[in-house]
Amino acid sequence: MKIRVLIADDHRLFAEALAAILAIDERIEVVGQAADGEKAVELAASKDPDVVLMDIQMPRLDGVEAARRIRGPNATAVLMLTGSDSAADVARAREAGAAGYVTKDRIASELIDSIVEVSAK
Repeated sequence: MKIRVLIADDHRLFAEALAAILAIDERIEVVGQAADGEKAVELAASKDPDVVLMDIQMPRLDGVEAARRIRGPNATAVLMLTGSDSAADVARAREAGAAGYVTKDRIASELIDSIVEVSAK
C-alpha cells in the first residue's frame, strides 16, 4: 500500500520538484498540492493523506496553524519544510503537532526516509 502524500508549499516550482522527487519512489503517491495554508487544510480533509509536507511560511494561513488544524481531527502526520532551522520555528512546529521537521537544504538526503518513518507511526 502506498503512502499518500499532500504537498503544501507556496513556491510552485519547489512543490513540483518535490512531486518529481517523490514520484521516483514506488512507496509514495502524491495525492495533491496546495499553494496556501487554507487550501492545505481543505485538501487534507478531502484527500485523506497519510503525510502532509507543509512549508512553515504559507500565505492565507501559515504552515504552523494549518498543521494544527490538520492534526486536530485526524491522525495525518505533518512534516514541516522550511529554509530555517531556528529553535523557535522547531518549537512552534512541534507544539502544532508536527511529526517532524526537514530543512529545505536537506530534502534530497532526508525527505523520503522522513516520510516513511512518520507514516509508520
